[in-house]
Amino acid sequence: MTHQRFVSLVAGTIVASAAFGAYGVSVVPLVASAAPPVAADATAVLHWNQVAATTLAAVPGPNGGAPPAFQINMGMTQGAVYDAVNAIGPKQHQPYLLDKRFGAKASVEAAVATAAYDVLAALVSSAPERAPFPGRAALLAGLATEYATSLDAVADGPFEKQGVAAGHAAASAMLEARVDDGRFGESQWVPDTSPGHWWPLLNAQGQPILDPTPWAGGVEPFLIESQSQFRTEPPPALDSDAYAAEVNEVQALGRATGSTRTEHQTYVAKWWQSAPILSWNEVSRQLIERNELTAADSARLLALQNLSGADAAINCWNDKYFYDFWRPWNSIPRADEDDNPATIAEPGWTALITAPYPDTPSGHNCLDAAHVTVMRMFFGDVIEGGFQITSLSALLTAAEPKVRTFDSFSQPLGELIDARIWAGLHYRFADVQGQLLGANVANYGAANYFQAVGR
Repeated sequence: MTHQRFVSLVAGTIVASAAFGAYGVSVVPLVASAAPPVAADATAVLHWNQVAATTLAAVPGPNGGAPPAFQINMGMTQGAVYDAVNAIGPKQHQPYLLDKRFGAKASVEAAVATAAYDVLAALVSSAPERAPFPGRAALLAGLATEYATSLDAVADGPFEKQGVAAGHAAASAMLEARVDDGRFGESQWVPDTSPGHWWPLLNAQGQPILDPTPWAGGVEPFLIESQSQFRTEPPPALDSDAYAAEVNEVQALGRATGSTRTEHQTYVAKWWQSAPILSWNEVSRQLIERNELTAADSARLLALQNLSGADAAINCWNDKYFYDFWRPWNSIPRADEDDNPATIAEPGWTALITAPYPDTPSGHNCLDAAHVTVMRMFFGDVIEGGFQITSLSALLTAAEPKVRTFDSFSQPLGELIDARIWAGLHYRFADVQGQLLGANVANYGAANYFQAVGR
């Protein structure tokens, strides 16, 4: 698809999927910028998105590598890249933070590399060592090598210097804006052993397995107005028929052994145990390249996608600890405490997959929906030729396929609701509420940021 086709595609209204439409979620269309006579291609933007994803994924979980912190860091990086590209030449779109202009001939490649490098190096360097981080020096050295290689590919001269200046300015604006923003702050968990409240599992040494990022819900958001702006609906009352139906479904399907799920469902549950940030940035890179997006439109897509993901993670984790709702492996063995005659206690019940934080809403689905909602704005729902996702799940065997192909964004979103039930991780309402939250955050971001100017 040519860039001209891309412009006409996103200028129209994109219809929400049936999964979202059933819950009244609308999708805000974006309008692509009018391409200048000679527009930089997306090569540098794609390369540094890949570098960012690989680098940030290598940070230990408690130090900022767990999914919500990983997504916040990715949002910071892509936000700075967007500002650096958007600051070059005539203003096409609202800046995120950097309200400064650089010459139209400034090197976009140098700007992208510098903005990404500065933010990534700062994040890796400053990550608190709450867990051993023996790979920190190697990550920083690898970033330095990538940066030097990128600048070596740019012709020396004033245009390279202008691009570097734009990148430094964008990174500085982002890093300064995020000082004392709540990252690595206090835990939001208030222990409560009463029925309905989450309680951690124990490791082999008898110690509680706790959330590596219990502070994520207290971080200052990037696009939305507060950490709880899109508060999800509360879980059903423990003594309700709706709650009993949710528990009984996951009790049968999500158990580690003796489950009624099929072999394929077990595979899918394990396959999705992979970071959404990696999956959806991979898809964006594929579609950006296939559709020949410019550097400017690619940077805007990836910024909105990852900043929406960051805010979805923040709002999601705020909700998790606000409700503090118990997981299936808490509720099923203790079903005789829920005052619900339609649930049956099963001591020793275990889930196929576990996670160290409260249940609702589903963090995976919050992130998935935020990313996908933005990509639908740019590409629509059904993708000609499909797209591939590579799972990095450690639960897959060597014989199980890591790469799967999807024809639309509706397919994985529909599957993800079921997959987290098959895994024993969530009740259905947690998955549905997670997708609603992610879509709401992304739509709000698109409606209020990165808008075209001068029209």
